[in-house]
Amino acid sequence: MRGVVNTARICAMLSGMRSVVSLAAIFLTSSAALCTRRPEPQPLPPETGAPADTSVGAGGDVGDIPAIGVRDASSDGASAPVADAGSTAPLDGGAWRPTRKTTWQWQLQGTIDTSFDVEMYDVDLFDVPASTVDLLHRARRVVVCYFSAGSREPKRPDVARFQPKEVGKVMDGWPGERWLDIRSKNIREIMRARLDLAVKKRCDGVEPDNVDGYDNETGFDLRAADQLDFNSFLADEAHKRGLSVGLKNAGDLAQKLEPRFDWALNEECAAKGECGKYRTFLGAGKQVFHVEYVDRMADAPRRLAAVCARADTQGFSTLVKLKLLGPERAACP
Repeated sequence: MRGVVNTARICAMLSGMRSVVSLAAIFLTSSAALCTRRPEPQPLPPETGAPADTSVGAGGDVGDIPAIGVRDASSDGASAPVADAGSTAPLDGGAWRPTRKTTWQWQLQGTIDTSFDVEMYDVDLFDVPASTVDLLHRARRVVVCYFSAGSREPKRPDVARFQPKEVGKVMDGWPGERWLDIRSKNIREIMRARLDLAVKKRCDGVEPDNVDGYDNETGFDLRAADQLDFNSFLADEAHKRGLSVGLKNAGDLAQKLEPRFDWALNEECAAKGECGKYRTFLGAGKQVFHVEYVDRMADAPRRLAAVCARADTQGFSTLVKLKLLGPERAACP
């Protein structure tokens, strides 16, 4: 009997020890998270009238769209997105969805300056290596990857996949870059491959650019219905892969497409008087990332003060940057 009694006591003691060890592990994990520090942001040199939150780095009828389908994040090769950054929330399919006033940095040129204390980085899908994406993830940043969905850029590694009949007029202001016939099945296959690359690089979301060809001189007879269909395709394919996706510009389609996209990104709506078109995203609790451009960063504080004070940009996450989209930035407080 003693042997049995002793064994029971020993088991009880071991069970108690396991509970203590588990509590200690939880305490240590929580403490480590609290002690983790993000890199300090680099302030923009002070200038007269500069807002407090500025920083600079080192370096017609559009018809209806189909009903929204169920998002499937279980596609082969899909990776779990980083959805624990600051003011962010997951969508039903697991994709990242920014909430109001999510902070961000947009850099498409040069070596990525990873020092900004922001919640989201928007970087180039092809040019930025997976190691940089991983570095940003370790700093608890969400990473959105940019690619052009409506144009052929001459130096991309998949440029040979575009067929001559699918390539249209040169884009205004971008020599060598040409509009695409977004009705082509081949174009859609290329975009699927680009989304697969975003998954492979562990991007949390994507920013498909040039999705307003119907409103430009493309060389093709594109209609609003064609654009709605293509943009909806992009959003659905992104969500199938667990990727968050933003609507880039295309303000006249914003109201129709808002249910399909997780956020919006606009360039120069203040300069063009179009910011009101994107407020439908705010009304749905989705963030609008917004950029206005200057020719030199010395002009950024004055431009920022004017833009941040506008009624139609309230609630946007606004930056002032150079058009080359290097690391330099100034942000509304």
